[in-house]
Amino acid sequence: VGPGWARAPGSGRPAPPQGVWEKDDVRKDDSFATFAEVFELAAAQRADLVLLGGDLFHDNKPSRRTVVRAMEILSAACLGDRPVAFRVLSDQRANFAAGRVNFESPHHNVGLPVFTIHGNHDDPAGADGLSAVDILSTASLVNYFGRAAIAGEGAGKVRVEDTEKGWYITL
Repeated sequence: VGPGWARAPGSGRPAPPQGVWEKDDVRKDDSFATFAEVFELAAAQRADLVLLGGDLFHDNKPSRRTVVRAMEILSAACLGDRPVAFRVLSDQRANFAAGRVNFESPHHNVGLPVFTIHGNHDDPAGADGLSAVDILSTASLVNYFGRAAIAGEGAGKVRVEDTEKGWYITL
């Protein structure tokens, strides 16, 4: 298993980052099928959220095909009218690239929030300090934390809580 790679649901195999092997005629769709399966399982289990541990993309500058496929999968799985019952207690402006979580925006219907951080494959690099994860965040498909320089009180500690179900996560 490579750094940041999760296990593919139900298989015990590593789940590859988006776009890995995209030039291989046989395996080019494997990462997308696995990514979609993660969301199928989340829906079947009625998950409150999906947490991606980095390396969503294999490269800092993935192909347009890879970015579009990731956006299609995220849109189909995450947008909808299902109510989000938990809340983010930490300072959203200090911790999220977009300045707020997508499911609290009046302009988007997010039924399954996705939280992510970049990994060493898709880290923000170069003169602009951007990665493909910034595109997903700007499109309100993911809640990208760990993007901004973490400084100040309350920054770098994201707390998500559901008081009805009695769970919380501190990232």
